[in-house]
Amino acid sequence: MKAVIPAAGLGTRFLPATKAQPKEMLPVYDKPTIQYVIEESVNSGVDDILIVTGKGKRSIEDHFDRSFELEHHLKTKGKEDFLKEIEYISDLADIHFIRQKKQKGLGDAIYCAKKHVGNDPFVVMLGDTITKDTVPCTKQLIDIYEKYEKSVIALEEVPDEKVERYGIIGGEEIEDSIYKIDKLVEKPPLRVAPSNLAIMGRYVLTPDIFDCIENVEPGYGGEIQLTDALSKLDEIYGQVFKGESYDIGNRIDWLKTSLRFALEDDSARDDILEFIKEEII
Repeated sequence: MKAVIPAAGLGTRFLPATKAQPKEMLPVYDKPTIQYVIEESVNSGVDDILIVTGKGKRSIEDHFDRSFELEHHLKTKGKEDFLKEIEYISDLADIHFIRQKKQKGLGDAIYCAKKHVGNDPFVVMLGDTITKDTVPCTKQLIDIYEKYEKSVIALEEVPDEKVERYGIIGGEEIEDSIYKIDKLVEKPPLRVAPSNLAIMGRYVLTPDIFDCIENVEPGYGGEIQLTDALSKLDEIYGQVFKGESYDIGNRIDWLKTSLRFALEDDSARDDILEFIKEEII
C-alpha cells in the first residue's frame, strides 16, 4: 500500500510565516509538521509515499533528501547525535513528489496521485493533523480496510461550535466506534449537520475514488472537494479515533500543540513550566 500526502496549499492562515516557507515545514516543537505525518505512515507499515506539492514547496524535498555537506560538517565536529538524526530523516521512506499545478481543491490534489497508486488501495494523510496512539491511526484504518475491503476514514467527535469547520458524516454504528456511512457533508451549518462526527484527515481509499473525483462538480469554495467524491462511493466506513489528535490548521492550535509536545520532553519540561510561571501566571 502507498500513501499520499497533499501539501500544495498556500497556508494563508499562517501568513506572513508562510510567505516563503511551506506550512508543512513549520516546526511543531522540534520537527517539521510533515515529518510527524511521514513517521506515522512508516510506523503503519507504509513507506512508499507520494507528496503532492505546489509552487514554493522545494524545502520539503530538501528536508527529506541527503545533505552531504551538513553530514560531513557534523561528522568532523563529532556531533554524532545530530548526524544520526539527519541520516534517519533521509532514510525514513521512499518519498516521491508531484505538483498540483492549479489550486483546485483536495479532491483534485488526490487525483494527481492516480498514476502513482495505480489500481491498489492507498492511504491519504493530511498534514494539518498529528495523531498519537499505541497503534497509529493510519494502521487502525488499514486493519479495518482489510476486514471490510472498502474505503475507511478516520472520525472524531467535535463540539457544536466547530461542526461547520469540517466534513461531517451521518451513518449507522455497526461495531464499537465503527460506522457504515450514508451521508457526508462538507462544512455544514450546525442546524443541518447529520452528526458531530468530523472527518479528521486520515483515509484508506479504494482506487474507484478516482472515478468519483472525475464526476464530481466543484463544491464548497468552488473547489473539487474530496468529501463530495467520497459521498459517491458505493460503500464507505468510518472509525472514531480514540487516541490523541492535534489540529494544527491555524496559528493558535499550532502553538498549543508545540507547547504540549515541549512539555512531553523531559529535557525541556522544567524550563517551559518555569517560563509559564514567570511570564504568564
